[in-house]
Amino acid sequence: MRRSERRGHRTAAALAGAALCAVLAAGCGIRTTSVPVDAGAAPSRVPCAMPAEDAAAQARRGIPVQVYLICASQLVTVDRTVRAREAGSDRPAIATDLLDELRRQPTADERQAGFSTEVPASLRVFGPRVGDAKDALRLNEQPEDLSAEALAQVVCTFADSESLTPGDTVTLGGPGDYPARGYLCTAETKASPKAVPSTVGVP
Repeated sequence: MRRSERRGHRTAAALAGAALCAVLAAGCGIRTTSVPVDAGAAPSRVPCAMPAEDAAAQARRGIPVQVYLICASQLVTVDRTVRAREAGSDRPAIATDLLDELRRQPTADERQAGFSTEVPASLRVFGPRVGDAKDALRLNEQPEDLSAEALAQVVCTFADSESLTPGDTVTLGGPGDYPARGYLCTAETKASPKAVPSTVGVP
């Protein structure tokens, strides 16, 4: 068989195959199109949001609070509850309740939503020493020795507590002889706690 004849047979076979595919597609109810189909963006697997909880059910478990966890490399608030305390409870007790929530591993639902915590389980908080400002809090680790995300979680959670921090500054120290320093939670800190300096020291 000559080369031209073989080409003709291949062309005819290709046309017949294309026709068969078109018939099969039509028989299955598939509409052929030459225009690309945009199905939209894929749904996010990290929504960084928890469903709203009934306020009455939340109140039965204790006092509602918000703490900052890590999600999608940002600080995002999560609703938690702490045990009710008597009016006038001291600040270290309130700080301990909040820190306990930061140290606790996220629930299964929170992990499914993409939340995590960098605050070490061994971290503890205490009241001020002699010579510290009255609103100072001391950690059992130097604040600067914590990871950027962990320090940002602690500072922003404490800063958002009106009963714990009357102003915008959180005064933190460690176990050493270093003086306690003031820290600020900024919008930049929340947006990128690892890339941006997590806190701004205030002398």
